[in-house]
Amino acid sequence: MQRSLLFAAALAFLPAGVSAQQWQLLDAGTTASLRAVSAVNANVAWAGGSRGTVLRTTDGGRHWQHLSVPGADSLDFRSIHAFDSLTAVIASAGQPARIYRTQDGGRTWTIRHTDSRPSAFFDAMAFWDNRRGLVMSDPIDGHWLILKTSDGGKTWHDIPAGALPPALANEGGFAASNTCLTVAGQNDAWFATGGAGTSRVFHSSDGGEHWTVAATSVDASNPSSGIFGIAFANPQQGVVVGGDYQKPHQGERNIAITSDGGGTWQSAGAFHPVGLVSGVVTVPATGGTFVATGESGSAYSLDNGQSWILIDSTAFYAASFTSPSAGWAVGARGRVARLTGALPGVAESTHPRGGDAHE
Repeated sequence: MQRSLLFAAALAFLPAGVSAQQWQLLDAGTTASLRAVSAVNANVAWAGGSRGTVLRTTDGGRHWQHLSVPGADSLDFRSIHAFDSLTAVIASAGQPARIYRTQDGGRTWTIRHTDSRPSAFFDAMAFWDNRRGLVMSDPIDGHWLILKTSDGGKTWHDIPAGALPPALANEGGFAASNTCLTVAGQNDAWFATGGAGTSRVFHSSDGGEHWTVAATSVDASNPSSGIFGIAFANPQQGVVVGGDYQKPHQGERNIAITSDGGGTWQSAGAFHPVGLVSGVVTVPATGGTFVATGESGSAYSLDNGQSWILIDSTAFYAASFTSPSAGWAVGARGRVARLTGALPGVAESTHPRGGDAHE
């Protein structure tokens, strides 16, 4: 959503308990506003942000490469997905709406898609695997623009507008954290909206080819409010987070949860974060741990979003995890961090994502 470019807000958490681990702040050598981060493992992560900024570390955050994207100095990269240490896809919010891809660690980039229509505005990107993924844009002429790739971001095609319920007046996504679009399982995908009097979640169970929509309880009574992030631990259990960036300390109706794949949503319990929450992600290989981020703190949930445990009060827009001990976060003024220690109480159920097999 274009109005989200002005998003600046605060978040405070009422924790169910205080955990021992915290974020270790790192020097990335930039003052850009960082809105997207994609973790590969405990050593490799990529980040994107304003002024054409793309960052990469391969040594656990000790050093960061500033990757130059030709002709993109004025773009705001709010969507990023890294497949490994060499291959990544990025998308710009605003005009021109572009998707770039690298397969040599950011030394060179190729433009894989451009949409010059004034309403095109890429809010978020998500991938099921190394080949299949989606990009979400704000509506164009009342119809959602969803792009799909089946070759790792090399080529993209529009999903027909008729496959999705139409957008409401003033409805859009919030490009605050690259988490208003998410995927789970083999073919399930969801994106979340606001700004139109009601916040809604769109769901596809067939890889993005057809979509249904359901309303949620998250407040979306004005253009600055709605759902900012959505995450699913599996095709059934999910969490949406949000609020109002013009009323950042308002804590009513800012988190909802589902246990039926997004068909119905219920407000979270008493221990949910108070205030605007800008993003939410799952922690892979844990069986259902969620991490939420905002300008005044971050927290994690072990019970599908009903209660939250404070990580710390450092301000972040977005986070990305590959295991309970491999987490990365980014925020305003070039803030980047990695998690020190594992999230207490979180057990890994399988091997986390963390390979480095590139094309």
